Amino acid sequence: MRQRQQLILAARVISMLFTPFYLPIIGLVALFTFSYMNIFPLAYKLQVLIMVYLFTILMPSLMIHFYRRYQGWTLIELGQRERRMVPYILSIVCYFTCIYVMTHLHIPHFVISIVIAALMVQIICAIINVWWKISTHTAAIGGVGGALFAFGEYLGFNPVWWMCIIFIIAGILGTCRMVLRQHSLSQVVGGFWVGFVCAAFSILFI
Repeated sequence: MRQRQQLILAARVISMLFTPFYLPIIGLVALFTFSYMNIFPLAYKLQVLIMVYLFTILMPSLMIHFYRRYQGWTLIELGQRERRMVPYILSIVCYFTCIYVMTHLHIPHFVISIVIAALMVQIICAIINVWWKISTHTAAIGGVGGALFAFGEYLGFNPVWWMCIIFIIAGILGTCRMVLRQHSLSQVVGGFWVGFVCAAFSILFI
């Protein structure tokens, strides 16, 4: 019994660490580190990261938290498919706002494409959620994988070792979501590939 409780606690901690909202930040850190954009001033990169953090992590997290508290739901109750649409809409609005502000500030499109990719993942997951409960956690880590693949193609570097890390994290994260009985195997695998394809397509073609 104690081992089961420890397993559930570990699954919850990992799920919290790899929240779906971290996709844009991870993508931007990778972009600022491994591309020609590493020559940008540190102050500029920090300003962009802080702005993206506010719009894609802090604001949607707070809004969803207050919405859940208003409804009197637990995290597990909020995870039910029919109750996930409002959180999707709240996060999509925040992402749209972030893209608008970044465009208004004339931030390079290659940087904005990271947020566009994350937005596309959110929209596709929201549409699929109408009929089927897909895992946004694995969709987000799949989006990181898709972004790495796209950057590898666009910037001409080999992302194989980074992709191996992504697949390992995705496997651990998907297992945690199943341990918590939030998703089935098909839902976590489907989420990963939806995120991967959406992110790769958005960065390469939008």
